[in-house]
Amino acid sequence: MLPVLASLAFDPADPRAALAQLPQSQAVFALYGADAWAEPYIGRTPNLRARLERLLKPSAKHPRRLHLAGLVREIRWQLTGSEFESLLTQFSLLEEIFGAKALERMHLRAPAFVRFLGSNPYPRVTVTHRPSLREADWAYGPFPARAAAERFTEEMLKLFLLRRCTFELNPDPSYPGCVYSEMKMCLAPCYKGCTEERYGEEAAAVESFLATRGESRLVTLRDARDQASAKLAFESAAGLHAQVQRVEAVRALAAELVRPLSHLRAVILQASANPDEVAVFLFENGRLRGPASFSTVGMRIQNEQSGSTSLFAQPMAIEAVPERQGIGNREQGLENPEPEIDAATQEVSGHDFSRADNSQPNEGALGPGGTVTSAQESAIVHPAKLPRGLLESRLEAALAELAAPASPPSATVRQGHLALLKRWYYRPEARRAGEIFFPDAEDRWPVKAILRGIGRVAAKGISGQDQA
Repeated sequence: MLPVLASLAFDPADPRAALAQLPQSQAVFALYGADAWAEPYIGRTPNLRARLERLLKPSAKHPRRLHLAGLVREIRWQLTGSEFESLLTQFSLLEEIFGAKALERMHLRAPAFVRFLGSNPYPRVTVTHRPSLREADWAYGPFPARAAAERFTEEMLKLFLLRRCTFELNPDPSYPGCVYSEMKMCLAPCYKGCTEERYGEEAAAVESFLATRGESRLVTLRDARDQASAKLAFESAAGLHAQVQRVEAVRALAAELVRPLSHLRAVILQASANPDEVAVFLFENGRLRGPASFSTVGMRIQNEQSGSTSLFAQPMAIEAVPERQGIGNREQGLENPEPEIDAATQEVSGHDFSRADNSQPNEGALGPGGTVTSAQESAIVHPAKLPRGLLESRLEAALAELAAPASPPSATVRQGHLALLKRWYYRPEARRAGEIFFPDAEDRWPVKAILRGIGRVAAKGISGQDQA
């Protein structure tokens, strides 16, 4: 889905008039010339006005600086809230205009995958940058680099007896074999050192290991270790424990992002250009979709400055207390798990839920003599608040919007979006802005965890504004 760009006419004779109307915010921009066939200049910047002033306003102090004022007739831009959103927006614009060359312009290389050749009569494992969509269930990744994928493959194969040769096998008992068969690191199907059924079992174990990032192997070994320990066979238990540690070491070489390509789904949270919203992205079916705006109005925003684990540490919807409960139940800490919220209590306009003292009346709003009126007292005890379920419904609606049916992405879009996801995910954690969430074992989104992540992203945005 292409972004909707704001536009502004540009007059080279009076550049200041147009530049003064541009926001000083993070954005992706496109500069168009007078000729319709001319290629636009597309870029991204943390400060739109400052960047275009350098490009479009002549400067006597910098005569060698690139000046495009004489060629530009129109400015288009899209405000963004994060570098992730800027890169995605920039790629969408470049792909629309330049097609596959957009990958070269943004240096988006195809990420590395570990491919299980399950359709081969004697399956094996290889590393590829172009996994086949027909065998997407057998392509596992993306990895940060080809070297990382090769290392994971090498260490994983040490746990199994799968073949490492790359040629097509024609089993022959007269074949001399290879060094791996001599070292008992392969079942040697090349000279019929095993039955086809036995090799099929080993191949199925490798496929299960890849699909679960080693969890299938760990469950079996841990159960066997516990049983040996219960029978007081401590030597056997120690040997099994050593195998568990080896599998865990191999598992650590594959990040949580490494999954079968056909099952690679993730929700990504980023700051939004609107301070009252968080941008939600969805990666599914080889494509990044979004952003969908999630309003944080009515949420308790995490107070990072306090460093406490009080009620502000868990961002959630503020739940209203019914009128009939009264103050007594509040003083005793009683809560109604399923309060009845009428339409009036769901109105949150003009109410700041991010403040700890939002239930106190303003000094200028007191009654005569500085007293609190009965209406204000009722507002203090029962302020307008959102039920927790409303935020969950809001998030589910945003995810449903992102998951709406769409045509399959092109090969260029698929490679570009995979590369953008890989580039962002494998950054050092200190430089990776935003959060990512994966579906659980039942393929359901962890809604409550995502809501807490939204609170953390919103809190960082608030703290960044305060520092600015």
